[in-house]
Amino acid sequence: MATAVTTAPVLAGTPAAREWARRAGALSPVLAVIALLLVPGGGGAQGGTGGTGTVADAASGLLVLVCLVRVLRGGARPLTQTAAVVLGLPVLGVCLAAITSNDPASSLPGVARYVQVFVLVPAAVLLMIRDRRDFAVVAWGLVALALLQGAVGVTQYLTGTGASYQGEDIRAVGTFGATDVMGMATVVAYGLVIVTGIALGSPAGRTRTAALVCAALLVVPLTLSFSRGAWIATVLACGIQLLLGGVRRAARVALAVGALAVVLVCGLGIGSAMVKERVTSITRVTAAPDQSVTDRYTMWAAAGRMWASEPLTGVGLKGFPQYRDSHASVALSAGSDTAGAGAGFRKQPLLSPHNMYLLVLSEQGLIGLLALAGSWLALLVGALRRRRSGADCALVATGLLAWQLIDFFYADIGGPSTVLMSVVFGLAAWWALAPGREGAAEVRGA
Repeated sequence: MATAVTTAPVLAGTPAAREWARRAGALSPVLAVIALLLVPGGGGAQGGTGGTGTVADAASGLLVLVCLVRVLRGGARPLTQTAAVVLGLPVLGVCLAAITSNDPASSLPGVARYVQVFVLVPAAVLLMIRDRRDFAVVAWGLVALALLQGAVGVTQYLTGTGASYQGEDIRAVGTFGATDVMGMATVVAYGLVIVTGIALGSPAGRTRTAALVCAALLVVPLTLSFSRGAWIATVLACGIQLLLGGVRRAARVALAVGALAVVLVCGLGIGSAMVKERVTSITRVTAAPDQSVTDRYTMWAAAGRMWASEPLTGVGLKGFPQYRDSHASVALSAGSDTAGAGAGFRKQPLLSPHNMYLLVLSEQGLIGLLALAGSWLALLVGALRRRRSGADCALVATGLLAWQLIDFFYADIGGPSTVLMSVVFGLAAWWALAPGREGAAEVRGA
């Protein structure tokens, strides 16, 4: 079996450190996309196919261009036939939905966004990664971003400078602001899933210790994000990783995590009352739902009615906002209230159903959903099939895919963190789709 993903060497100037620096330089277009997500976004999070125009989005375009140049110059291997089919499958539903839309011109930005997020950027990341050490550089880059965003979020909670939550500016949102409250939660959850996979798949030593320390640190900002969807997706994804790593270990880790949660929430009192209320609200979604849950159910129902009107191709890309009012009930509010984190009060319009599957079903129909979900399912199956080639990479890739597919029941694309999702898909796609021998290869001494 290939050796485990390693952490970056501590001592600068050593051969290992120089090798990591060389690899980071080769992967700089990918790392730039990750790093630029620390730059606060100027616009709000637009749901569905809405673009954000952030510097990270611009960097993702540069990443695709650099990758294209490398491919044309012969400096990078082309996609395999399987990879081309799997990553290119979403184009079918997207283009068909745009062509059959009542307003094809307005659907064109949606085509560009879907192709960017689910095809071009993941393919570019896949081509930029050459072996498991490159996989490690990108994975730890994501963890570093999660730690930085988490540190900002915890500071916001402690100083009362976060987004508004129950009348107090304490919600941890990192640099994403009050209009994208899921941004930091998504980034931190990615980091937590990655270090969980590394800790479970690595032998005892520096790598496992570093991963466990990072996991403990990331639990705090994830808790303070008050994001129910991120909590559910993270618990389930990490649970899947634990089960894949062994039932006995899963039981031991579950006990340890439970004890840590008791210490943080009950012992140290970190957000205890509000966290308890937020967790309890998960079980009240049908009995006594709050307005956000009511809005979400109303939009889900509206998306279902849109699909019923155009079952095969949907109402067209970017069509949900246009058809929302004619298909939603009067229970839908005018929008969600946002404030804090350096921004004033504003009404955030509800432009998507906050469920990726229902968004695709309503705008692209059954054909689009089968194409897009089929691509994601193929990646997940590929990652699972190759788990014997390297437990650490397999657990990281499987965990990330599982988290995203679960989170899609509560969220959709939109906001600055969307481009990071495309990097995550690319990272997982490398493990799932790269030629078998290359995926297991390791450069010893790197």
